[in-house]
Amino acid sequence: MIEGVKISYDGLWKLLIEKKIKKQELRVQAGLTHSVITKLNREETVHLDVLLKICKVLDCDIKDIVAIRENKTND
Repeated sequence: MIEGVKISYDGLWKLLIEKKIKKQELRVQAGLTHSVITKLNREETVHLDVLLKICKVLDCDIKDIVAIRENKTND
């Protein structure tokens, strides 16, 4: 991960709630592994292919499911 940058998948979780889709359903429909869902839960980076599969299932754009935020630390 790039220092000072944090990934957020808050948009993904909100979209799943709006569309009433469970994480397990998304995993199956997008052909994802359990480890990928775990990475998303931990706000870790995933391959672009994963994000594209999710976007295809949810009929959305990447910007709807992922955000890049500055990780503010006290120096």
